[in-house]
Amino acid sequence: MSSLFSGKGFSGNIKITQSEFLQLRDIIYELSGIYLQDNRRFLVENRFAPRLSELELKSYSAYIDYLKKHPKGKSEELNMLTELITTNETSFFRDNPQLKIFRNFTLKELIDAGNKTGRREIRIWSAGCSSGEEPYTLAIILHEALKDDIRKWRIRITANDISTNVLKMAEKGIYTKYSLRTTPPHVISNYFIEKENDIYQIKPEVKRLIKFGKINLNQPQSVKLIPKSHIVFCRNVIIYFDKEMKRKVLSGFHNNLLDNGHLYVGHSESLHIVNDMFKPRQHAGTITYHKI
Repeated sequence: MSSLFSGKGFSGNIKITQSEFLQLRDIIYELSGIYLQDNRRFLVENRFAPRLSELELKSYSAYIDYLKKHPKGKSEELNMLTELITTNETSFFRDNPQLKIFRNFTLKELIDAGNKTGRREIRIWSAGCSSGEEPYTLAIILHEALKDDIRKWRIRITANDISTNVLKMAEKGIYTKYSLRTTPPHVISNYFIEKENDIYQIKPEVKRLIKFGKINLNQPQSVKLIPKSHIVFCRNVIIYFDKEMKRKVLSGFHNNLLDNGHLYVGHSESLHIVNDMFKPRQHAGTITYHKI
C-alpha cells in the first residue's frame, strides 16, 4: 500500500453528507484500521460513486445499509473498499538508500551470524506487499548477496496484503517496464524473462523464495499466524493509521520479530509513539528500527 487517495478517479454525481461520511469512515476503520481524515470526504465521494452505480444504489446511506445488513456484505466488500481507498503504485528497488542499508548492514549481519553458527536461515515478512515489487526486490538482493551459496540457506519471505487483486498480480510476477524504472539493468537481465511489448516476468528461482497471502493487520489473530521473522518490512502503510491502530500493528510486528530483529518502515514514517518497543538506528540517509 503506497499512497492513499491520489485524487485520480471518476467524478460522481452522488453526493455524500457529513453524517454518511462519518458512518462510512467508521466502517472502513473497523474493517481495515485505515483512518480517513475529515478532509477526505470529497475524495471518498469521488472514488465511491462508480461503485454505488455498479450496485445500483442511489445514496451513500443505501451503501452503508448494504454493508451493515448483508451477512457477508462487509467481508465480501472489504477488498473493493480497499481498492477504492488506496493506490497501489510502487516499483522495484524503491527507496534504494534504504535497501542499501538492508543489504550492507542488516542482511550482512544475518549472513555473517549464520555462517558462523551454521544456522543458515533467513525469514523476512513483507507486510503490505502490494503487487509484489517489494518482496521480489528483497529476494533478488538475497540472490545477489549469497550467489551460489543461496542453496545452503533456508529462506522464506512472507508477503501479505489486504487486497486480493494486488496479490493476484504479485503471484503472477509479470510487470511492465514502468515497474522496473528504478531497477539496475543487470538485475533485469539476470532475474527477469523479457516478453513481448516491454513485459517482464520474474524468474522462478526468485519466486520460489516467497509465499504470498492475504492478511488484515487489524486482525491480531491473523498476524500471530505469520512465521517469526528476522526482519519486517512495512513501508508506507502505518502512515494511514491513527495512533491507536499504529500501536496495535507495531505491537504485532514486535511480537513477530525474533530477538534482535529489525523493522523497516517508510522514510516519512516515525515510531516515536512506540519507543518502548523499538530502538532507532541512524544510518546515512535512513533510519532502521531494532527490537528492544
